[in-house]
Amino acid sequence: MSNAGLYRSNNSKLIAGVMGGIAERFGWNANLLRIIFILISVCSAGFPGILIYLILWLIIPKQSVSALQEINSPSTKIINPTSHK
Repeated sequence: MSNAGLYRSNNSKLIAGVMGGIAERFGWNANLLRIIFILISVCSAGFPGILIYLILWLIIPKQSVSALQEINSPSTKIINPTSHK
């Protein structure tokens, strides 16, 4: 799980990066989260889901370049201790 905060994703983005950003923040699968969100939205007549998405789009900031570099930096990647070069 990343401690960088909640941002709209630049990497896993279909519409605005809201679901991708939430998935990246909590280490979830973005596509699975999207499917769950769509199913819940359809079961609740669609409108509340669309409204929630639009509100999240407005209040969640877009991922900055520095936050993107922090996520992709070598210090945050998992290193296999058994591989020696």
